[in-house]
Amino acid sequence: MSKRRGLSLEEKREHMLQIFYDSQDFFLLKELEKLGPKRGVISQSVKDVVQSLVDDDLVLKDKIGTSVYFWSLPSCAGNQLRNAHNKLESDLLNCTKQLAELDEKRVSLKRGREESDDREMALEELKSIELQHKMLKEEVALFADNDPAAVEAMKMAIEVGHAAANRWTDNVFTLQHWCSSNFPEAKEQLEHMYKEVGITEDLDYLSNDILDNATML
Repeated sequence: MSKRRGLSLEEKREHMLQIFYDSQDFFLLKELEKLGPKRGVISQSVKDVVQSLVDDDLVLKDKIGTSVYFWSLPSCAGNQLRNAHNKLESDLLNCTKQLAELDEKRVSLKRGREESDDREMALEELKSIELQHKMLKEEVALFADNDPAAVEAMKMAIEVGHAAANRWTDNVFTLQHWCSSNFPEAKEQLEHMYKEVGITEDLDYLSNDILDNATML
């Protein structure tokens, strides 16, 4: 013997909704949980089923004092269905209008684009021009480093770097002179420290010839 199939959610909604229609009364949730099993809806499912009806505006609820009451009248469902029907009709009308406008636009766009030898030649020419444009852009990108604005910016950066290098070299010489003047007895230790940090006797200012050669582009 086959096992009896349980009610679907829609069937449960219909059965619970019928409780309201038959009685046309107000109910607490615990009362509905007792009435539900009599209509084939187990008490554990009643709360969720009723809430789904509330979400769809088929059942109304309101809090009175500390209690929450649920109710629904056939007229409420009728109004709900009429509102849904009117909305669907309005949506259908809008969709039909949009479809007509799009169809008209499609026909308009097709004018002048009929298949012909001239159109095929124009399309081939367009493809050729687009390919040539792409190749020219790639060629221009190869010469980006020689762009006058980029070259000028590079010259300015070289000048700034040259001045900064000489300024820090001057700072090093000034610091060495101060250390020698104030700590003459630590000459050997200072020279050892200079070598450790990379300051050798070869340290000197960058000449302007270097700057001139770097900026002759």
